[in-house]
Amino acid sequence: MSPTPRRLPHRLWSQTAVALVLLMVGIVHAAPTETPVDYQIDGASFRGYAIYDASVKTPRPLVVLVPNWLGANAANRKQAAEIAGKDYVVFVADMFGVGKLPANTDEAGKAVGALYADRTLLRSRVAAAKTTAIETVKARKLPADLGKVAAIGFCFGGASVLELARSGDNSAAVVSFHGNLSLQGAAEDKPVTAKVLALHGDADPFVPAEQVDGFLAEMRAGSYDWELVRYGGAVHSFTDPDANWAGKAEYNPKVAKRAFARMKDFLAEAFATVR
Repeated sequence: MSPTPRRLPHRLWSQTAVALVLLMVGIVHAAPTETPVDYQIDGASFRGYAIYDASVKTPRPLVVLVPNWLGANAANRKQAAEIAGKDYVVFVADMFGVGKLPANTDEAGKAVGALYADRTLLRSRVAAAKTTAIETVKARKLPADLGKVAAIGFCFGGASVLELARSGDNSAAVVSFHGNLSLQGAAEDKPVTAKVLALHGDADPFVPAEQVDGFLAEMRAGSYDWELVRYGGAVHSFTDPDANWAGKAEYNPKVAKRAFARMKDFLAEAFATVR
């Protein structure tokens, strides 16, 4: 005689049934894949991260993401994973080098200051990250469409992707979130071919009116494809959930939601025009 099967408790049956239903309708998703990618710039070691949803097999655009001044830390990689979702393969750039990730804002200020003072060096690091991202997609057969490449950045990263555009880079688009709109110091500017979107907090004390006016004059003079969106009342770092410097650098969830939606629409339009 076969043993009498044991009955599962009602609660366990319920939990199991819910899990099966969620799996069938596709609500339960695997965690995003995060792969460290080591690369070299002029003999120095750097480490970026390829982040994407491996459950999606169809190719999607490649987005090079330059983080804020704290670099490719855990918080900024988490944000990159949220941006990637099912829509993009994201490559998080390393702008400082292995072992040089700023531990605090004082270290970050010094690291960023050195790059702001050498725009040619800054541009070379963003360009190297983009090249590495493309090479990584090819070598690891990641599900990215290399005909659709863009660069986005936050704060320092926003300034960095604008500098990439000024170098004549051929990305479909660049998007700056609360970044410096212009930098001091000599650099060889070339015609901007990427579509440019600058998302700016109108009350940002770190990006004064002179910078905004300079950016507008630059874009107008070149007859580029550009947009500047100003968010009333928003200050610096409005997309950063950890930003809590009142009136200076402060998270604004309403504005952040609007800005990310604008980024998605802008990138979709830019990628649609790529031949």
